[in-house]
Amino acid sequence: VRRLSDVPLNLSCRIKRLEGPRQDCDRLLDLGFTPGEDVIVTHAAPLGDPLVIRVRGTLLALRKREAAWIFVE
Repeated sequence: VRRLSDVPLNLSCRIKRLEGPRQDCDRLLDLGFTPGEDVIVTHAAPLGDPLVIRVRGTLLALRKREAAWIFVE
């Protein structure tokens, strides 16, 4: 299990859990980052922040700080 912010590009992984500020994690859940969902980090900005993540067929940009709250396997 590792943080989504540490996953290499184009590696498919599955969300295990979210750990972070409650309000922010609730927002991530609303966006589709739910346990059991498959996610892929598809792009990273030149300095590594933000990350573009594919979840449920949608591309979303997350700050690295937010991606660190998502634990994947």
